[in-house]
Amino acid sequence: MKHTKIVATIGPASENKDTLRKMVEAGMNVVRLNFSHGEYEWHEGIIKIVRELSEEMERPIAILADIQGPRIRLNVTQELLVKQGDEIIVSDIAYIESLPSEISGRVVVLDQSRMTDDIEEGHLLLIEDGLLQLKVMRKEDGILHTQVQNDGVIKNRKGVNLPDSKINLLVLTAKDKEDLKFVVKEGVDYVGLSFVGSADDIVWVREEMRRALPGAGDDELPKIVSKIERKEAIKNLDAIVEATDAVMVARGDLGIEMPESEVVILQKEIIAKSMSHAKPVIVATQMMKSMTENPRPTRAEVSDVTNAVIDHADAVMLSEESAMGKYPVETIAMMTEILEKTEASPFDDVTHAMPVTNTYSSYTALVRSIYELTMSFGAKAVLLLSMSGLTARLLAHFRPDAHLFVATNMRRTWNQLALVWGVDAYLFEGDNDLDTFTEKLAVSAKSDGRLSVGDKIVICRGKSADAELQLVGMKEVI
Repeated sequence: MKHTKIVATIGPASENKDTLRKMVEAGMNVVRLNFSHGEYEWHEGIIKIVRELSEEMERPIAILADIQGPRIRLNVTQELLVKQGDEIIVSDIAYIESLPSEISGRVVVLDQSRMTDDIEEGHLLLIEDGLLQLKVMRKEDGILHTQVQNDGVIKNRKGVNLPDSKINLLVLTAKDKEDLKFVVKEGVDYVGLSFVGSADDIVWVREEMRRALPGAGDDELPKIVSKIERKEAIKNLDAIVEATDAVMVARGDLGIEMPESEVVILQKEIIAKSMSHAKPVIVATQMMKSMTENPRPTRAEVSDVTNAVIDHADAVMLSEESAMGKYPVETIAMMTEILEKTEASPFDDVTHAMPVTNTYSSYTALVRSIYELTMSFGAKAVLLLSMSGLTARLLAHFRPDAHLFVATNMRRTWNQLALVWGVDAYLFEGDNDLDTFTEKLAVSAKSDGRLSVGDKIVICRGKSADAELQLVGMKEVI
């Protein structure tokens, strides 16, 4: 009964139903679909399998569709072997036709139009996750004269990061818009938004989702997970966290855009700000990467996962480990073991109720009083009715020692709560007798072995989609 959730990316190593079932049994809570890869038919098949497993296993499994975003790539006619100090000409697709005839050979072309307009002298271009660095020495008419900073090879279609440049790219490309339409109609639970730069990006994407599903209310649309991976996002972090539904610490690109020595500090800052807004937060990238090939993690990887729990992340994420690795099930099982042992230690404890922004005002104060009562009563569990999931997320924010058993009759809420720390959600679909939900919840949790006779519980009941919250009472399970 771990509190911290596990997000796992699906790929060739984990695409069949039997493996996915074992991954759920090992501790996977959220399935991630990476839309940088795979055809719609493949993604549709995985979504179908996951929904079938959720029904068969009677467990919520959230689906996160991760949209690729405006990644910049370079084009070269052939691989270029370069040495430190060499000069490389960089242009983009808007200027390539107008390059002077005397410029030929060692030319790199960026695949985004007028990209060089936003790059200035002194700026760095980081190629292939920063393996190769170019520094702009001179700029003229869409041409960047750059100096190679280290030996390496420039390969075709590799990604480029521009940490010093303020890039004026839309957060959704033409491909992303089509992908967004697809995932909204497929009913995924979360959409991962890559390369977010500002709160305006999130507002615009919400509007795009509404256009993709006309007439749908906001509760019928996927929630947005904003991936923090750009220097611009760090500058606008407060506004982004306030505007989004959830956050991902995307340490891969973040470690390229920002000094690597700051990534762990930024991780802590992003988690703290997400928690202060009661927004679920995921820590991602290379958490158990060695298990892509090996049956055991490194000590550093164990420490990394442990540290994310101590930072109070809602979830930790696997990428190639579960998508392409040799040991997808074993990796999840190992991660679950680390999470459970860390949570059982005193180092995961929250010594005081963490403050929340005034976004939810008096309602937050009421939820906090439930938390305080739970702690003073020494309750093993809180039984809660939460229709939209808001009350559950707010109570989870305080990280109580008690388990949070949440009843809802909304399938989307049931699935989305699979990402939220400490929440075990139960679905009573088609049942509108809300006054009986907490009683049914107690019976279900006892039947599942999650509650036992004599356990102390706190029972709360809301009305009208969390508009009101009532403390029903404190009691022992009988």
